[in-house]
Amino acid sequence: MSGSTKTMGALTVGVLVLTTAYTVALGSNGWLWFGWVVLGLATVGVAAIRDA
Repeated sequence: MSGSTKTMGALTVGVLVLTTAYTVALGSNGWLWFGWVVLGLATVGVAAIRDA
């Protein structure tokens, strides 16, 4: 994996942690989870393209 893919993966994990903390503190927000899923899919896509 390249450096940019690792950075994107770390960002995805960080956003997951923040989204989970927000959900625990203030309640669920569907748009945050939707955004995280989109970011996760983009990260998987970038990793798949870089590894090919």
